[in-house]
Amino acid sequence: MPLIGYARVSTEEQTPLPQSQALKSAGCIEIHEEQASGGNRARPVLARVLERIGKGDTLVVVRIDRLARSLSHLLEVIERLEAKGAFFRSIEDPIDTASPQGKFTLQVLGAAAEFERALIRERTKAGLTSARTKGRVGGNPGLRARDPAALRKVRLARQDGYVERLNETAQDWVPHVRRLRPDMAWEDVLRIVNGPLPEARRWTQSRLLRAVKTYVRDGFLPAEVLQRAGRRETDDRLPAIVAAIKGADPDVTLQAICDRLLEMRERTPRGRTSWQPSSVKMLLERAEKLGLLE
Repeated sequence: MPLIGYARVSTEEQTPLPQSQALKSAGCIEIHEEQASGGNRARPVLARVLERIGKGDTLVVVRIDRLARSLSHLLEVIERLEAKGAFFRSIEDPIDTASPQGKFTLQVLGAAAEFERALIRERTKAGLTSARTKGRVGGNPGLRARDPAALRKVRLARQDGYVERLNETAQDWVPHVRRLRPDMAWEDVLRIVNGPLPEARRWTQSRLLRAVKTYVRDGFLPAEVLQRAGRRETDDRLPAIVAAIKGADPDVTLQAICDRLLEMRERTPRGRTSWQPSSVKMLLERAEKLGLLE
């Protein structure tokens, strides 16, 4: 199983060299280094690693805080790896999802996170009940009075919360949108985005469009991605999809592309449901002739 290392430092004054040396000693065949805050979930290097990691690979870090600063983010990354048939290992922590002990540790962490959320809910309910018995009405007085300044403040807070949630999932969709739009229709982009994601995290077209418009508004994506997609010949659609999968991971195998097309429920040029590497190879050759491959 290929071991893929990820090293992160928070500031330019820090060096990832000690982490990289530890990852190399652990047997990592490739190591990716990044300078970014641990609280930022939308890290470009990590996003590329998670996009390219394949079945049977293992993502390795020196400590779990190099990957995630919150339990929810850690579990989210591990869930994404498991959806791809990949594993996670931390050198200095007892977590290795390829082993029974590591899986047990992960289950304990998940149970602890759920217990913590349940405690917070119960404390919140008890606090509200106590306040009501003392005659205090919950909520914002400015909102009850429909004060414009208070309403604006709440609206901005909701927008900030929405953007923060988008940042947590940006690695799932931003690279695809940036690469494929406006050359590919939204419905096909959506199928490519949803292909590797578990059912609970898949997007609808309306949600994806809202997210893209928000990122365009804030300057995280160019306005061109919202332009109307040009007309594409019916025979060019499958080559474009195959080229998009290949473009996201130049080292992807023909069989892996077959698996992605099967997940996307795409039919072969002859209308069949099962894909063969020979069919993918033919589509890649056509995509190259059409100039769809870089």
